[in-house]
Amino acid sequence: MEFLWKKREKWSKVIKIKHVVILYVLGILFGAVFLDIWGAETNIKKGLLAMFWTALFLVALIFVEKNKEEN
Repeated sequence: MEFLWKKREKWSKVIKIKHVVILYVLGILFGAVFLDIWGAETNIKKGLLAMFWTALFLVALIFVEKNKEEN
């Protein structure tokens, strides 16, 4: 029974990583469609916004991995 519980915990951690990735992709799509980040008339603010979004993604991945190792 303990094996099944550990297997369930493992899948719940994988699901958390999937949620982070899906949220990141949705943010990139939002930036591409509504903010026109990859348009010809992009300014420095839009570029920094994309870099900030990627940095948040990396921090979220590290946070999920850290919590996975602690449990």
